Amino acid sequence: MGSRGVNASPRFVFDFGAVLFRWRPSVVVAAAWPEQAEQPAWIERAVRDCFQGYGGDWGLFDQGLIDVDTLARRHEARLGWPPERVHAVVAAAQQELQPQAGVLALMEALQAAGHRLSYLSNMPAPLARALQLAHPLRDWFESGVFSSDVRLCKPDPALFGLAARRFGEDPGDCLLIDDHPANVAGAQAAGWRAIAFTDAPALAVALRAGGWLPQPKNGS
Repeated sequence: MGSRGVNASPRFVFDFGAVLFRWRPSVVVAAAWPEQAEQPAWIERAVRDCFQGYGGDWGLFDQGLIDVDTLARRHEARLGWPPERVHAVVAAAQQELQPQAGVLALMEALQAAGHRLSYLSNMPAPLARALQLAHPLRDWFESGVFSSDVRLCKPDPALFGLAARRFGEDPGDCLLIDDHPANVAGAQAAGWRAIAFTDAPALAVALRAGGWLPQPKNGS
């Protein structure tokens, strides 16, 4: 592996949830608890309790260290949730993760411009397998890493090192596009470049500013 330098085209590494794929935790929880769907305060609290800021039990699920049945038992012990509700959350999450057209269009533009694309996603195994079955990830990306497959989660520096090796790149030749500030900071600490994702239009501006996509014609 040899560094291409800060002015060269990097490998663009996309996060999945809330970047390439839609992710609205409140919608997911409301689908599993439809009788509470009109109680926003309850849903907000349930989101915090369920996903735990993507740490705790859900973080272990993301990391591939526990399966969905173990997750359900732990939520039952910790929250009193019936296991079928946790299974319903996972099923609703699978339905929620739909491609965001604006981001997909930018990926296609990057590919057309000759850039290399990979993915690095904190994703529990059932959802990772569902995404692989439902979408042409091999057409969209040269390579990718799911957290649950390697037992590591962002922002662990070990994951950024492993991913760069998997992609055949030096860290400085990888550019992460991620919505979580901790992951952006973790990537930068590991020697990667990074863009903090907010939405597709802002990402388009950043990609054009970097010289990786052409500026729109006639100011459009």
